[in-house]
Amino acid sequence: MVEGSSDVWIEAVTCGPGHGISIGSLGDTPEQVAVRNITVKGAALAGTTNGLRIKTWAKANSGAVSGVAFSGVVMSGVRNPIIVDQNYCPGNVSCPTEGSGIKISNVSYTDVEGTSATAVAVRFECSPSQPCEEITMRDVRLRYRPPEGEEEQPAESLCRNAQGVAFGENDPPSCLTE
Repeated sequence: MVEGSSDVWIEAVTCGPGHGISIGSLGDTPEQVAVRNITVKGAALAGTTNGLRIKTWAKANSGAVSGVAFSGVVMSGVRNPIIVDQNYCPGNVSCPTEGSGIKISNVSYTDVEGTSATAVAVRFECSPSQPCEEITMRDVRLRYRPPEGEEEQPAESLCRNAQGVAFGENDPPSCLTE
């Protein structure tokens, strides 16, 4: 989904291989962006680069992403199952260094389960100038599946400038601050 997307309902979709389900990239230009009321329900992702992703450029931009709900999602071998990246810069060439001015809030992840192809299964890299707020994790169960021949292991979560709450059974444990 791109700038201006609102009132979008996605249900019973299967993705993979590919990039997964993404909101963004947002904020490459200084115009205000808004993405609101996005629902993803009952999705299956297999072998994708990302699972449920929100990405914004680290530029002096403005706008908001709010009212996003992901629920009933099953993943298998996804490289970045849950990711918010507010430092997006493809190719890491001439990357901007300002914090993203896009405010991300009221995003929920409910009944998300499966396996990650990387140790960090939940990653919230939010802007220092516009921290992510009102993030809710409820019954998110992701395990790290290493390369063939090795046993599944606990996954990890990483949070920077991310505030929210966790309910139910969450594995990896939530790193959100209240």
